[in-house]
Amino acid sequence: MFKDSLSYSTEVSTTMDKTLQREINLARNIQSQLLNGKTPEFEGGQVCGSSLPARLIGGDYYDFYPLVNGKIRLVIGDVMGKGIPAAMLMILTRGAFRSAAESTQSPGDTLSAINNAIYQDLRTLKSFVTLFCADWDPVTKILTFANAGHNPPLHLKKKDNSITEFPKVKGIMIGGLPNQVYKEGSIQLDEQDTAFFYTDGIVEAINKNGEQFKLERLKKTLFNNNEKAVGEMEQSVMDSVNQFTDGVPQKDDITMVLLKVGKQKSDITSLNSPVMR
Repeated sequence: MFKDSLSYSTEVSTTMDKTLQREINLARNIQSQLLNGKTPEFEGGQVCGSSLPARLIGGDYYDFYPLVNGKIRLVIGDVMGKGIPAAMLMILTRGAFRSAAESTQSPGDTLSAINNAIYQDLRTLKSFVTLFCADWDPVTKILTFANAGHNPPLHLKKKDNSITEFPKVKGIMIGGLPNQVYKEGSIQLDEQDTAFFYTDGIVEAINKNGEQFKLERLKKTLFNNNEKAVGEMEQSVMDSVNQFTDGVPQKDDITMVLLKVGKQKSDITSLNSPVMR
């Protein structure tokens, strides 16, 4: 009788494990499809995005949204937490962004609308989201942006071969306080300039000695590959991080978006990479 009960318990446990694994894989596929959704096309540049979850599914987020005025609204963000809970909040954030992007006039207004839409939910769950939102105008080549507690992107200037952080605009994280107004800034991107948006999983990646990848190593990697197309630049960053970490499991997701100005028609790609081992 004891053996039969033990055998039954083992079978039930195995079945539950398999069911859970199937559901996790399904959730990962859904997230992958959302990050690999249809992306806009425009004249005068290239853009790409990628996300590498630290676990099977992650909480980082990026998105592109074409506006009726010909601009492209893009966003990148990092949900507090990891795994399935963070992924669920990422889906919540995505829905709020898509809805806000359709009804707001600027990046600052978009962040305000997102915060108003999901503030109570985030407070209930004791969580928050950092977001950086920007509007790219292919005609004027002006990038207008607002920041909700996210690390500032990098501006690679072709003319003088320099890399600088975007001008700082203050803004509290989504879910931090209600009824927030997000200030905006802007930069001019010249021919062959690149804007690099990222989450802190890149600069905080750890190697076997417990050392972090850090911002300076990221800047050096971008500088050494600035002549390449955005997809190749993206892969160079990922290769550099992988070489540095050398197989050490990471605690945070790695996500980036690159926008490069050029005369050619955009080569917009979107890649959700497999789990970092």
